[in-house]
Amino acid sequence: MPPRLTSLSHGGGCGCKIAPAVLRDILRQHMPLATPPELMVGTETADDAAVWRLSDTQALVATTDFFMPIVDDPHDFGAIAATNAISDVYAMGARPLLALAIVGMPVGVLPPQTIGAILRGGQQACARAGIPVAGGHSIDSVEPIYGLAVIGMAHPDAIRRNRDARDGDLLVLGKPLGVGIYSAALKKDRLDAEGYRHMLEATTRLNTPGPLLAALDGVHAITDVTGFGLLGHSLEVCRGAGLGARIRADDVPLLPGVRELAAAGMLTGASARNWNSYGDDVLLRCADPLARSLLTDPQTSGGLLVSCAPAALERVLEVFRAEGFGDATVIGSMHAGEARVLVE
Repeated sequence: MPPRLTSLSHGGGCGCKIAPAVLRDILRQHMPLATPPELMVGTETADDAAVWRLSDTQALVATTDFFMPIVDDPHDFGAIAATNAISDVYAMGARPLLALAIVGMPVGVLPPQTIGAILRGGQQACARAGIPVAGGHSIDSVEPIYGLAVIGMAHPDAIRRNRDARDGDLLVLGKPLGVGIYSAALKKDRLDAEGYRHMLEATTRLNTPGPLLAALDGVHAITDVTGFGLLGHSLEVCRGAGLGARIRADDVPLLPGVRELAAAGMLTGASARNWNSYGDDVLLRCADPLARSLLTDPQTSGGLLVSCAPAALERVLEVFRAEGFGDATVIGSMHAGEARVLVE
């Protein structure tokens, strides 16, 4: 019997990334912001992907994402990791074209059948997105790592950055929160079969509304909620746009059973690290004692966060519903002021 995949993962799982402030400091020190005119989106803000203008009608979108296992089933791990990577293309308002696999596996530890199942899970997620896995690279690594580099395409006018939110916009969240809490419960053998089913359904649902939303008048900014949690990615929108945000904690959708698991202490270490990295820019004024843990919970393959004019709200919700995202809901708004998030 092969070892549990999650037992080989020492990095915390959940697709977590470097804390935003740390990442910005690294970029400033080691990656000078030389921006040729064709580079529409680079490292100047914490956006979801790089964008290169090919012509007046075509822009190339490029992104990569990979992580260690957050579940033990190898096929499910591959599907989750691939869905998560593809999401960044959708979040820019683009459609994916192809993917390259990023594979690091402990060859002497995991049997070929397990590694093959991971790759099949990723390939099947790509097939659902209508793209091929056109190549990739593999290494023999100490811990299992899997993900994708993904290329997409969009009209330059359809690109939606996280910095273009406007004063008075409403914030719409496409998926419920709680994947990190599910992951913590799974590692402690506290997640039942129903909870695992909800976790898998959420993390393998492709964020296909992205390019459809980008085509709507009044949709100003789109990002996806992943490793930094809802508060972290909301702050990225605030900092990029130079605006503040209000989030109504009671309106934020949660996956089934997540509140109870959080109350029982099923939290990831990444949630606390998230708060330590950006908590100074968050005002918690709600009565819910679990709000901080829920809103910093790191998501893997989380939902789209859309900043749109109030007049566009019904069309935004119609797109989400048509694509199978019935939980999409308004959770707050943008306003003039400091780049901070107020949680009410």
